[in-house]
Amino acid sequence: MSSTMEAVVIPKFGGPEVLEIRQVPKPVPANGEVLIRVKAFGLNHAESHMRKGEWDEWNPISGIECAGIVEACPGGEFAVGSTVVGVMGGMGRSRPGGYGEFVSVPATNVVSIKTGLAWQQLAAIPEVYATAFSCLFTILDLQRGESLLIRGATSTVGQAALHLAVDAGAKITATTRRQARFDLLREMGAAEVIKERGGLATELPKDRVFDKVLNLVGNRVLLESIDITRVGGRMLQAGWLGGLAPVEDFNPMLQMKPGVHFSLFHSKVLGTADFPMTHIPLQEIAMKIEQGAWDAKPAFIFDVKDIRKAHELLDSGDAGGKIVVVRE
Repeated sequence: MSSTMEAVVIPKFGGPEVLEIRQVPKPVPANGEVLIRVKAFGLNHAESHMRKGEWDEWNPISGIECAGIVEACPGGEFAVGSTVVGVMGGMGRSRPGGYGEFVSVPATNVVSIKTGLAWQQLAAIPEVYATAFSCLFTILDLQRGESLLIRGATSTVGQAALHLAVDAGAKITATTRRQARFDLLREMGAAEVIKERGGLATELPKDRVFDKVLNLVGNRVLLESIDITRVGGRMLQAGWLGGLAPVEDFNPMLQMKPGVHFSLFHSKVLGTADFPMTHIPLQEIAMKIEQGAWDAKPAFIFDVKDIRKAHELLDSGDAGGKIVVVRE
């Protein structure tokens, strides 16, 4: 068996043109790790920031998630040949990620999935649905009948959150910066759709507040997202679609509305003791998607040889859904 593999590599920081396909050493899994033969992987905005040199951690072989087949598992946690997804666990950050032909992932960050979904469909699920589920139910503690505002709802995590929240019986208001996507959000189950912009409170009836708010836009709308959350409610920030710039001259004592529970979430904690993958029903989610309850097909599918084109689309913000790269 060859000791090398093909991988998409970031040799230097820059635009999509810096990405190269190279032969690199094949990873050797340690006890407690799973070697996955990658069949497909989803793209994530974090990987664009890593490629540009804007992220706190990065690995020359990027990719924070993948779908594939177990090639080896020294600890016996997963059967060789089984279908699995891998997410986070240092992938693309502190260890080589899913852009490789093979990837070694901590067993705590691997989930076995029994499914008839095609690889490109399965690869669209792990990071966004694990993140959305953790946001809604682990942190926001979303309950049936509650009002939920999702800011940035046509993002990949936003769409996953909308599916999950509708299924849970919440009443959802969704925002998007593009009016052409209003109908999509309504078809997905949003009770109300509003154009995303700063000063959103002015678009709402006076004193309108929400039980829970999921802010995927980021720091640019952090304070106003807290303002439109009811006292005793929860606001969670879990995205940076509006950019990475911090809140200017931030003074919590003067600027934050009292009585609102404010939290942050980053998917890098998935698979840790506090956020175990065993608490996320990915098998049930995959089954719902396979049965047609939710449309979670990737918006665009690329062959790995076209990785630069895939990253160009990722950078444009025009995908309107998940971008998946397949290995044939």
